Amino acid sequence: MSEIEDVADTTVVASVDRRGADYVTMRVAGQLFGIPVLSVHDVFSPSKLAYVPMAPAEVEGVLNLRGRIVTAIDLRSRLGYTPRAAGDKKMAVVIEHHGEPYSLLIDAVGEVLSLEQGAFERNPVNLDPRWRDVSEGVYRLDSELMVVLALHKIIKTSNGAIAA
Repeated sequence: MSEIEDVADTTVVASVDRRGADYVTMRVAGQLFGIPVLSVHDVFSPSKLAYVPMAPAEVEGVLNLRGRIVTAIDLRSRLGYTPRAAGDKKMAVVIEHHGEPYSLLIDAVGEVLSLEQGAFERNPVNLDPRWRDVSEGVYRLDSELMVVLALHKIIKTSNGAIAA
């Protein structure tokens, strides 16, 4: 395996309102997604990924985050979008599942939104099947739909195995 560059990070911190929920928003191919803010450990711009032979298509590689090896999952690939163009910037959002860190590679990170719990809706029947399989539900915002990702589902690869 090639050398893995250690990356600096910025930690997202926000409090949870008892009347609602806080989400870190992100964009993938123009679509707005959200994940619970308390699930986010780090947000940064990855500079170098090490290739992993025979890994599922969703696994873009691994990176070194403060001495820990982190599996990088490309959400564009995971959600069935076209690959990002060469040279396009990407961001990484680090989450943890069963004690293992995973980096979700996205196009852009947004802001932290505090949303009323009563505004949360289960997945609509007309929601794109790619999203329905990996989401908890949606919030209808003023100008768009925010899909709330189910992190335990998003880190599973298309063949059903946990990406590691």
